[in-house]
Amino acid sequence: MQTPFESIREQVEKENILPKPLLDKLPRRWEKIGEVLIIKLPVELREYREEIGEIYAKTLSCKTVLNDHGGIKGVYRKPMVEIIYGSSDTETIHVENGIRFQLDPQRIMFSSGNIDERIRISKVSKPGEKIADLFAGIGYFTIPIAVYSKPEKIIACEINPIAYKYLCRNIVLNHVTEIVEPRLGDNREVSPEDYADRVIMGYIGDTKDYLPVAFNTLREHRGIIHYHDTFPDEEVPETPLKLIQETARKFNRKVYLMNYRKVKNYAPGISHYVFDVRIN
Repeated sequence: MQTPFESIREQVEKENILPKPLLDKLPRRWEKIGEVLIIKLPVELREYREEIGEIYAKTLSCKTVLNDHGGIKGVYRKPMVEIIYGSSDTETIHVENGIRFQLDPQRIMFSSGNIDERIRISKVSKPGEKIADLFAGIGYFTIPIAVYSKPEKIIACEINPIAYKYLCRNIVLNHVTEIVEPRLGDNREVSPEDYADRVIMGYIGDTKDYLPVAFNTLREHRGIIHYHDTFPDEEVPETPLKLIQETARKFNRKVYLMNYRKVKNYAPGISHYVFDVRIN
């Protein structure tokens, strides 16, 4: 039985779309988000992108194929993608672990590689907790926690109006309107103070700059923080733990490292990690 990629390659070869030396350049990996497929074509294949996109779409049953140019741009982290085949309506519903996420992959970032962490976080949270999600996005962590952990309340902060729109839709779609309170704006301005038992910092980039916000959000500056960022593998866990401890000292608090794990590879020698820390 052929793999999906073998079927794609065979069809490309059969239709004589590419010169034979370029067949090995076809993407062997892709990301399927609902009915939208994202592939990353090397420069050599871009002139054939429409024909290639059609074969991927038909083989993998997708309505639209996006070519990922790599990276994101702006404070709203818009994906650098273009439609190479199919419908210009790229809004879709992605089902994962029983959760329904509505989004537009052309406008909003979504990483299937974070699925294990989304499942894990929904299990470590406890019923009855008050939780703050400082970088909620479309509800990547907020919705699974609300559905499976049954906290008392989650305040979900999101600065991107487009992501916020989908966050609000996903709250309704997953029937957690009584649990999740969405807030639009910079978490430095809209996050609650002296409120949470648990704070989610599901962001990579300059996460450390928001640690004071997380500490102020915790009730009496005590509780659990889930701190995400990218680090050189050889510096883990010492460097991130030191960053958190530096902020803790300003609040006269101590840090206990409960757990840490690699979420996914990010670049050679660098990975996306999450650190579960208790602040006492």
